[in-house]
Amino acid sequence: MLVYTDLLSGDELLSDSFPYKEIENGMIWEVDGKWVVQGAVDVDIGANPSAEGAGEDEGVDDQAVKVVDIVDTFRLQEQPPLDKKLFIAYIKKYIKLVTPKLEGEKQEAFKKNIEGATKYLLAKLKDLQFFVGESMHDDSSMVFAYYKEGATDPTFLYLAPGLKEVKC
Repeated sequence: MLVYTDLLSGDELLSDSFPYKEIENGMIWEVDGKWVVQGAVDVDIGANPSAEGAGEDEGVDDQAVKVVDIVDTFRLQEQPPLDKKLFIAYIKKYIKLVTPKLEGEKQEAFKKNIEGATKYLLAKLKDLQFFVGESMHDDSSMVFAYYKEGATDPTFLYLAPGLKEVKC
């Protein structure tokens, strides 16, 4: 299994169990998330609870919770929305932190294509949700989520150069 960690904070942000599509010259990975229900598993074991004295209010307090699979799996932490000024400041800082960690061709491709990826994200800014990894480190990569036209499940966007592939 492959896990993709944040190059800056080391947090796990994605794995190969969530297929991605490269967009914006490979700078952004697009990953489909899904709403899933957790908890409240109703298992019928064939017993007759009323005959055994169990009433409606007895037993385990199982509450079903709807979560987004990627957010739950990687314990992503939602952040407040960013306006254009804050987003540009974040991207400038991100570029400054990531560039020295990339080598050769990767660094050149990053420098060449980050502007296009930034414009792509800026165009969606008002629709984006912002997430960081579990550690909530100040200098971490952000994961962006939005809903495509008519979609009920979110689409996640990752800045690919900020991810490091780790084999598990």
